[in-house]
Amino acid sequence: MDLASGASAGGFDNWQARLDLAYARTAQGTVPIRRVHQGPLRVQKHLYPEGTDVCQHIIVHPPGGIAGGDSLQIDVALGNAAHALITSPGAAKWYRGFGRSAQQTLSVHLDQGAILEWLPQETILFNGAEVAISNRFELAADARLLTMEVVCLGRRACAELFLEGIWRQKTEIRRDGKLLWHEQIVLPGSSPLLDSPIGLGGDPVAGNLIWAGPALPQEITDACRRLEVEGRLAVTQLPHLWVARYLGPGSEAAHTALRAVWALVRPAALGRTAMAPRIWAT
Repeated sequence: MDLASGASAGGFDNWQARLDLAYARTAQGTVPIRRVHQGPLRVQKHLYPEGTDVCQHIIVHPPGGIAGGDSLQIDVALGNAAHALITSPGAAKWYRGFGRSAQQTLSVHLDQGAILEWLPQETILFNGAEVAISNRFELAADARLLTMEVVCLGRRACAELFLEGIWRQKTEIRRDGKLLWHEQIVLPGSSPLLDSPIGLGGDPVAGNLIWAGPALPQEITDACRRLEVEGRLAVTQLPHLWVARYLGPGSEAAHTALRAVWALVRPAALGRTAMAPRIWAT
């Protein structure tokens, strides 16, 4: 096997990539103290558009898409009181797998008082993609997490439906080892749940925003419920989490809705104005 590219004897090129990030709070603010990458996965230089308290990173996957057999591992650790905002430059595209599964594993650890905003842009599952995504967030007692995701099934711009393949995803959020959130999705192409009212109800795009931290003021929940969006948006304050759910016709509509929610939630949750990463405007 070619260890550089992961080329197998069968003639396929399988990219095996890993990114290990760690941040610390110093007298100068939040700084990256570890940036280790293996394979085609890395971050651009750290940015401070809000001042040195918040370190912003953009994760880049140079191949531009994930093919069958590829594997991506992302590890993120924030030390005491560190604050990082991590996003991506564009959509993550998962190509037809041709019988081979591709996977991405995200593992996050937040120490006391740490804050992570995990805000990647959309995930697009091409028809025939065989995808396994695992997200695990481990929070200390007073750490805070604000995470957002958008998943598109098929490429509606070219009238492609999600007729083959499978979407598998698991997300866990724990605080001091106690499970706060566990969600698991196993959705084959052409599943009846794609059109069922107890599933996606015919919408090709699903998204959510989750806040793990102190309960939000009721007026924030009410303001989110009054937002006019293309698609369907629902928000709920749970005992330990605040969750917004979205279903709709496209990724642009999903981003418009969920970023409007983020713009309301972020000031109330973190005491910071909703300064969108510049990469979102490109």
